[in-house]
Amino acid sequence: MTKIQAAITGVNGWVPPYRLTNAELETMIDTSDEWITTRTGIKERRILKGEKMGTSVIGTHAVKGLLEKTKTKPEEIDLLICATVTPDMQYPATANIISENCGIKNALSFDMNAACSGFLFALNTAAKYVESGGYKKVIVVGADKMSSIVDYTDRATCVIFGDGGAAVMLEPNTEGYGIVNALLHVDGSGMQYLHQVAGGSAMPPSHETIDNKLHYVHQEGQSVFKFAVTNMADVAAAIMEKNNLKSDDVAWLVPHQANLRIIDATARRMGLNTDKVMINIQRYGNTTNGTLPLCLWEWEDKLKKGDNIVLTAFGGGFTWGAMYLKWAYDGDKVAK
Repeated sequence: MTKIQAAITGVNGWVPPYRLTNAELETMIDTSDEWITTRTGIKERRILKGEKMGTSVIGTHAVKGLLEKTKTKPEEIDLLICATVTPDMQYPATANIISENCGIKNALSFDMNAACSGFLFALNTAAKYVESGGYKKVIVVGADKMSSIVDYTDRATCVIFGDGGAAVMLEPNTEGYGIVNALLHVDGSGMQYLHQVAGGSAMPPSHETIDNKLHYVHQEGQSVFKFAVTNMADVAAAIMEKNNLKSDDVAWLVPHQANLRIIDATARRMGLNTDKVMINIQRYGNTTNGTLPLCLWEWEDKLKKGDNIVLTAFGGGFTWGAMYLKWAYDGDKVAK
């Protein structure tokens, strides 16, 4: 029996038009462009403005564009997964809202939360549906409106995050292209270092939780950096070893865009020069679930059929992982 692999056959991204620059942040908090750039590599980030504008707005733009690019009818979609930590609401799932907005009526849809590793986890999950033979067209969305949970008086976190996202199409492939395998990990003891305490069932919203700013991202930067720089580099090297890949075999590294120093450390561990690393953190900051697919979207025209690509991410929880895939089409032949 011919092996079915889940291949990415299209990608489309969307970011809000508003740019929050380091210069503007200097007027809001005690920081500087030099301080932000040196520690993170970020110059600006996009912010979604407007009343009742949630993550589904980002996801809807990304999915509508993806359907148009791939010439796919909404009714052809079998499954849509949205990886996000900033859902529009507790329920219904943001994936349900995106599906409704895009006219996708025949698909199973649900959300997945694995912090910044969520897109990677969702992509691996979606691949299993495709590999089962029962799902022909699957969309995975990675999107977040991080500005909704960031405290803009906390200079340690507000300089890092931005809003944005992208979506990919997965389809069955029997020619050896697509997702080969992944290594995914979790360590719940990391919860203490990176979390959002309030808003869930353990600590529902109250005057006290709001007054104490418990609905915002809390991060112990030094601890998170130490875990991230080690685990992201280790798992990226491990996926190469698992698949007998040398540095020369890897066409592209697609790293989570959390911190430029973490990205550089991962590339060095893999033996890759920076010209093989997708980096857009300077323009978008950390869009959490949006970083990996946004990279694929921006670099699409440089991707060649058969390219060996490694994706890797690290997120709160802790969650981390890496994926190896063989690219399925020539990106420069896709009509923009």
